[in-house]
Amino acid sequence: MKTLTSLTLLLMMTACGSTGGPSSTVTVGGRQVEVPEVTVDEHQRLIDTIGIYDDPETAAYINAIGQRLVANSSRPNDTFTFTLLDSPDINAFALPGGFIYVNRGLLAYLETEAELAGVIAHEIGHITENHHSRRSTQQTTTTVLATTAYILTGSGDLYDAAQMYGAEVVSGFGRDMELEADAAGAEFMHRSGYDADALLSVIGVLKDQEMYRRVQAKASGKPTGTYHGLYASHPRNDLRLQTVIKTANTLDIDDQPENPEAPGVFRNRVEGLVFGASAQSQAEDNRFYHNKLDFTFRYPEGWSVAQGSRDVTVSSKDGSASVAITLSRLDAGVTPADYLTSTASGALSDQRELEQFGLKGGTAIATAGASAKRLAVLDHKYRFLFEGTGSDADALVIIESFRPLLPKEKAKGPSRTLHYVQVPRGATLKSLASGARVPDAEDQLRLINGYYPVGEPRIGDWIKTIR
Repeated sequence: MKTLTSLTLLLMMTACGSTGGPSSTVTVGGRQVEVPEVTVDEHQRLIDTIGIYDDPETAAYINAIGQRLVANSSRPNDTFTFTLLDSPDINAFALPGGFIYVNRGLLAYLETEAELAGVIAHEIGHITENHHSRRSTQQTTTTVLATTAYILTGSGDLYDAAQMYGAEVVSGFGRDMELEADAAGAEFMHRSGYDADALLSVIGVLKDQEMYRRVQAKASGKPTGTYHGLYASHPRNDLRLQTVIKTANTLDIDDQPENPEAPGVFRNRVEGLVFGASAQSQAEDNRFYHNKLDFTFRYPEGWSVAQGSRDVTVSSKDGSASVAITLSRLDAGVTPADYLTSTASGALSDQRELEQFGLKGGTAIATAGASAKRLAVLDHKYRFLFEGTGSDADALVIIESFRPLLPKEKAKGPSRTLHYVQVPRGATLKSLASGARVPDAEDQLRLINGYYPVGEPRIGDWIKTIR
């Protein structure tokens, strides 16, 4: 399957210590970029499965910070691409070829532009220090096998695999390489006018998140929760990192440019940011979405969809053609193609197997007397059965476009958003959390504002709230 091949190929190339091989010149953000072909594939895979966060101004803001850092890096002439993903996961990571990703979820926990610059500079450092090609072959190969098995066994979807990819593969460089990325990033920050001490603040933010997860896991009796993403290998009081940052902050101190942070800009970018799950629209024309059963398909223009308790029926406007979709339990002992053959009535023709969007199945035309029907079977958590009458071409449009919902398509309820308020007299984080309507609201406010597990803001301080 193309998805598995693309993901595995990229990881295996990395494991072998090479990001070489075939390359492609592609247009990204209006620029011509030459990158490894597998990186192009994986970049598109991330965009297709996770999605880009729809906020052009914030995306441009992140790109401007990134390009400033690149211009002051050890590879100022290389092309870097910065992408803001619509993921609530608190992480950032890089792919070979200068592709750097910041998850929307990370922004909620940062306080300043310098902290965001620290995250981006760290990822640029992984690229400039060639960490993808230097990483341990054994470590990466193990992760390749684990990630591939994760998808093949059906225990997770592509979004989960992408999170594993970001947290366990791309960021799994080991302590020494992480420190090298810190050293390079701190230098790039200093030369760009940022205070490299912000790197320590980011580590504090993520260690608070790890502490919170452990407390939650203990309270629920589950295994200890651990944060596996950005800076996971750093201890909270990292003396080696403190030394690296101190060194960076003394470089060419007389020639350091003015701090590029403008008052209020970071706050304006975070204001209104989606917090947690994103309520993505399901608005593609002529496409049906079934949230409970996790599938979607395209249907011909002018057709309508009727959803009943036993089936989903798609019909042409004049009623001359239709496709009925029902389901039954999976039977691992019978392949979809064999199931189709054993249950069909009439003589079968145009019989072939289906393999699409990670799903396996089969299709055929069943003819009995003067009646011909298009039949199909596709396995996706259940065994989906298709019976089409009338236009065979239109029935195939529905059958061949049937796939699982992408993460960005899954309905998750109303989105929560972040908003800044000034703390009024007498208010506490507990009282401010009372209207948040999210689980563990007080702890969440503490985490996004840097007061976990204890502490209170002062009267007049700007803090983030969740609505």
